[in-house]
Amino acid sequence: MVVTDLETWSREFFDFLAGFAHRFPRVESRRQAASYLRGLLSELERKNGWTLAETAGEHGPQRLQRLLNFYAWDTDGLRDDIRTCVAETIGDADNGVLILDDTGFLKKGARSAGVARQYSGTAGRIENCQIGVFLAYAGPQGRALIDRELYLPSAWTEDRQRCRAAGISDDIAFATKPDLGQALLKRAVEAGVPFGWVTADEAYGGVSRLRRWMEERAIAHVVAVPKSQMVITMDLGQSRADRLIAGLGEETWHRLSCGEGAHGTRVYDWASADIRPLREPGKAHWLLARRNVNDPDNLAYYICFADESTTVEELVRVAGSRWAIEECFQAAKNETGLDHYQVRGYRAWYRHITLSMAASAFLLWLRQALKKGDQSATRPRP
Repeated sequence: MVVTDLETWSREFFDFLAGFAHRFPRVESRRQAASYLRGLLSELERKNGWTLAETAGEHGPQRLQRLLNFYAWDTDGLRDDIRTCVAETIGDADNGVLILDDTGFLKKGARSAGVARQYSGTAGRIENCQIGVFLAYAGPQGRALIDRELYLPSAWTEDRQRCRAAGISDDIAFATKPDLGQALLKRAVEAGVPFGWVTADEAYGGVSRLRRWMEERAIAHVVAVPKSQMVITMDLGQSRADRLIAGLGEETWHRLSCGEGAHGTRVYDWASADIRPLREPGKAHWLLARRNVNDPDNLAYYICFADESTTVEELVRVAGSRWAIEECFQAAKNETGLDHYQVRGYRAWYRHITLSMAASAFLLWLRQALKKGDQSATRPRP
C-alpha cells in the first residue's frame, strides 16, 4: 500500500487515534501513545525503545518506556476498541471466521514474564521464548488480530515470587493454551463480533472441551485434529480419524481450492464422512480430510460442526482460512513491530502487543478506505 498524500495519512491517523483517546486519561500518555504508534507504523527495520524514541525526537527511550510500564491507561479497553474497529471495518456475520493460534517470541534470559524453554512454532523447535495466544478475524475484506493472552507455563505460576517480580498478580493462575483460546472466543462472542465460523489447528481443535464449549453455543467450527483422534461413527462405534478416512472410496475425494496462498491457489484433495449420529435437529458433524496432491500420504484431519445443509466446499473454505492468522503474524512482525519489544514485565508485554495490534488495525482500516476511494472517511467509533 502506498499513501502518497502525507497530510491525508496524518489526518486519518489522528482521527483513528481520537477514537481511542478515552483510554488514555492523561495528556502525556496520549502523546506518548501517538508517538509509539507512529514509530510502529514507520519503516524502521527494528522497532525497539531506542529506535522508536529516535523517531519521536526523544533523547532516550525513557518516556516511551513509562508508557509501557508506569502510565495509567486502559490496555484491555484499547483491545476492546481494536476488536470493535476490526469488526465494523471488515465484519461479515456469514463468512467471517475467528481463528485461534499461538506464536513464539524468542527471548534471552529468564526474567521476562512467561519465558521458558518451550516449543515455538515460529522457530520450529524448542527455544527460550514467550508464547502468545491470539485470536484473529478473517473475512472477505481482510484479516487482523483482535485479542491476545500471554501463556504462563506452570513453572511460572507455581513460583509466585518469580511472578510478582515480573508484575504477575497472585490471582493469575495456570491456564492451558486451549483454555486461553476459549477465553478469547468467549470475549468475542460476548462483544457481539459478527462471525460465522471458528477454526484452529490441532493444538486447539484436538481438545474436546473446547469443541464441546463451541457446540453448546451452536458455534460452527472446522478445527484440525490429530490422526489418532477418536470419533463416533454413524453406527455408534468408534474409529481413529485416519482409519475412518482410509476406508473411504476414491470417488469420495474431490479436488478443491481452499484459497490463495503465498505461491498461488492452494489446491488439495478433500473427503468428508458423517460422524456422530446423535445430534441436535438441523445440525451435523463431519470428519473432513485434506490430502496433498503430490504426496497422497500427507493428510490432515478436521472435525466439523455446522448446519446440516453446509456443503463440503464451505467446510474447505473455512479450513483454508486458518492460514490468515499466519499472515497476520507475519505482517504484524514485519510492519508493526509485534515481536520487536524489549520489555520484561507482564503488563508491559500486553501494552506493547496491544499497541502493535492497534497499528495493524489502522493499516487495515486505511486500506479499506483507500479501496473505496474515500480518503476522507472517518474510522468506526468504538
